[in-house]
Amino acid sequence: MNTKTKRKTDPALAHARREQVLAAAADCFKRRGYHGAGMAEISRTAGMSAGHIYNYFASKEAIIESIIERDMEEMFSIFQEFEDQPGDLVTILLDGLDHGVERHTDINQGALDLEMLAEAARNEKVALLLRESDKLAREKMRSLLIGERSPLKLASMAEIDSRIEVMFAVMSGLLLRKTLNPSINKAGLLVALRPAMKTLLTPFESLEPLN
Repeated sequence: MNTKTKRKTDPALAHARREQVLAAAADCFKRRGYHGAGMAEISRTAGMSAGHIYNYFASKEAIIESIIERDMEEMFSIFQEFEDQPGDLVTILLDGLDHGVERHTDINQGALDLEMLAEAARNEKVALLLRESDKLAREKMRSLLIGERSPLKLASMAEIDSRIEVMFAVMSGLLLRKTLNPSINKAGLLVALRPAMKTLLTPFESLEPLN
């Protein structure tokens, strides 16, 4: 009589193992670049065999896809916090700049972001994932800015989208500035960033036509 039973996978353990691999891969990508970090190095950093890693990820590309998806989940969580907080929306978003500036001037995390962007220039699948992430972020911000609590709720969709593009460009550009000028700090950036963002989050005053 065959008494063998099929081993059941513990979901919590599987999740922990996946996170272990993602953390190791992110570390390798930051240090060695996407193409410089092979599965052998990722497995050594993760402390598990390459064969074990393949139980959770079919390829190195699948790992970077999961890293992008994890970043998207974090982004959704942040937008949900903005939406759930009661009170003035502009104040809530301006208060959130502290975390945003810290995230976008983190050189350690930024190294991974830059590596994924570089890979997107070579890998259409990664590019599509990053574009989808950006699209969803813009949709989340648009939903906030056309809501009842927003001073911009009566603005045209074209104007809303243009404001979002400028806001996202400013925040994304912080990593480049921090890389080129490491001396900049969060407090100094917020002095100029808060009024700039407040302008983008509120209706423009009527302007005289340009000559």
